[in-house]
Amino acid sequence: MSTIEPFDTVDLIRAKRDKHPLSTEQINWLVDAFTRGYVGDEQMAAMAMAIFLNGMERREIKDLTLAMIESGERMDFATLSKPTADKHSTGGVGDKITLPLAPLVASFGVAVPQLSGRGLGHTGGTLDKLESIPGWRASLSNEELREQLESIGAVICAAGSGLAPADGKLYSLRDITGTVEAIPLIASSIMSKKIAEGTSALVLDVKFGSGAFLKDIEQSRQLAETMVALGTDAGVTTTALLTNMNVPLGLAIGNANEVRESVEVLAGGGPADVVELTVALAREMLESAGQMEADVEDALKDGRAMDTWRAMISAQGGDPDAPLPVAREQHVVTADRDGVLVEQHALPFGIAAWRLGAGRARKQDPVQHSAGIDLHAKPGDAVKKGQPLFTLSADEPARFERALEALEGAYSIGDEGSQVNDGGPLIVDRITA
Repeated sequence: MSTIEPFDTVDLIRAKRDKHPLSTEQINWLVDAFTRGYVGDEQMAAMAMAIFLNGMERREIKDLTLAMIESGERMDFATLSKPTADKHSTGGVGDKITLPLAPLVASFGVAVPQLSGRGLGHTGGTLDKLESIPGWRASLSNEELREQLESIGAVICAAGSGLAPADGKLYSLRDITGTVEAIPLIASSIMSKKIAEGTSALVLDVKFGSGAFLKDIEQSRQLAETMVALGTDAGVTTTALLTNMNVPLGLAIGNANEVRESVEVLAGGGPADVVELTVALAREMLESAGQMEADVEDALKDGRAMDTWRAMISAQGGDPDAPLPVAREQHVVTADRDGVLVEQHALPFGIAAWRLGAGRARKQDPVQHSAGIDLHAKPGDAVKKGQPLFTLSADEPARFERALEALEGAYSIGDEGSQVNDGGPLIVDRITA
């Protein structure tokens, strides 16, 4: 005997198409019916577009998030001997902050369960970066995850398929239907996984600008406010930093070279912008976990954070001393005149790194760990004619041409005293409940 469903999918699509809110019961049913295959992909795609065009009220977004959490398992770290804090970034060009951040925070006795993903499009995922370390493995059982959090304090690993499976199904549809940028869908996607993950404190790094997927600062602010409200409503201490992604973050864009730069930060060096954002996010996470007086810069300088990094990499089978892969071919672009580097737009550099092999166009594509771009100058730096501006790295020299096409007009050199477009301050705002 067939079960009679309480709602009609087409009625719900029409309601959202005509700008009506969906009830809690309707949203719960829709997510459950989609997860078990009763609501077809084409129907959920139509719903995603209706949400993209007409938005959702705060209550609807909360209901959607909770329904996606209920579609799978919830983790619980209440039995750990230390508090937990996590961070999520909306992603950008050269954004390797998770790598130095997790061991830095863990060195203060706060557990960081950083369940991460792989990259799609121009941004390489955190797991792709770490997989350039020989032997390192992304997949851990829940038991291994818990043991590593207790003993070392930091874990960066793949999120299990059991966390918010409805989100995984919906995300793959959004990707191919032009609905990725819908704020209710972004917010519920990120927060359903983070709340299901079981962390008690969460810090969000919400980016805007050329290299972010939301270019407009006001849209990014709206997303940050929505996610902070969702976390707070779910009992997770949640704050957000609104950060600038108009210029690449740091000097390395790729996978292995971003690991190299992260290790420099953990050794007390590294580019000033990467250090600034790592320190700011670490302070947020530690405060959220109840540690108000932590001297974060000291932990980078005195080797504590590096010790935790080495333990974390080793625990997951990686060799922290192994040489990282280096591309077979390099192409250096030099300054064509004396002057000042006045512009360096993030997105074209992200696309160029992707064309070199550092990103993927489809989920099943492999990434080339050694591919990427190393910048030798940032906006405001004086340059001499013939001085290297950046180096492209790839295993196949045939990739250089298309990467260079992406970079046409992406940077410019002006006379001394010219107005420099450095994208503005790195951290623009802090958003709390």
